[in-house]
Amino acid sequence: QVQLVESGGGLVQAEGSLRLSCAASGRSVSSYAMGWFRQAPGKEREFVASISRTSGSTYYADSVKGRFTISRDNDKNTMHLQMNRPKPEDTAVYYCAADRRRAASILPSIIGDMDYWGKGTLVTVSS
Repeated sequence: QVQLVESGGGLVQAEGSLRLSCAASGRSVSSYAMGWFRQAPGKEREFVASISRTSGSTYYADSVKGRFTISRDNDKNTMHLQMNRPKPEDTAVYYCAADRRRAASILPSIIGDMDYWGKGTLVTVSS
């Protein structure tokens, strides 16, 4: 199985930028479709973005489309989330997750479909 560790969280001003990283160990990220999810204080965890296992296709929640970019580097066994023009409502703990289904085109968005999770990194966006 794979172990996931997020990094890059912190305090960022609205309309700034921040890059989150997810480092994998134990197995190559090329074996998984990957995704970012987030959980704001007092709210349920929600989908942010996902990227397919091999084709690099991406899928975004409407709330972040056009501002956030998900990417992966299979050679470095990492995944990233570039957050541009963040808003205060983007404040949350961000989690990376892996989906072990084999189909190359899968773009996960459902929490229950993810098999492995990191512990999260806190992003706070100030206005």
